[in-house]
Order: sequence, then C-alpha cells, then structure tokens
Amino acid sequence: MPGLLQVNGLIFGIMAIVAGVAVIIWPRIIATIIGIYLIAIGILAVIASTR
Repeated sequence: MPGLLQVNGLIFGIMAIVAGVAVIIWPRIIATIIGIYLIAIGILAVIASTR
C-alpha cells in the first residue's frame, strides 16, 4: 500500500497549500468557519458528557 500512502500525502499536501492560500486571501471567512467548527465540537462534547 505504499502507493496509496503517497497519493494521500500528495492530496493532504495540496489541501494544506489551498488552505494556506485561503487563510491569506479570506481570513474573515476562515475565522468564521473555524468558530462554527469549535462551537459544534463544544456542543457535541457537552452533550456526550451529560449522557
């Protein structure tokens, strides 16, 4: 499976480059997306801990 790992590494590398460019070009949108993500994870953590 080394070929598959190389492809995954390439895909993640390209995704990292695109994300880096997006942060530089659209910092406000990225901050909003990260904020929504953190709120969602926090809500899920609170719900999981109360069960």
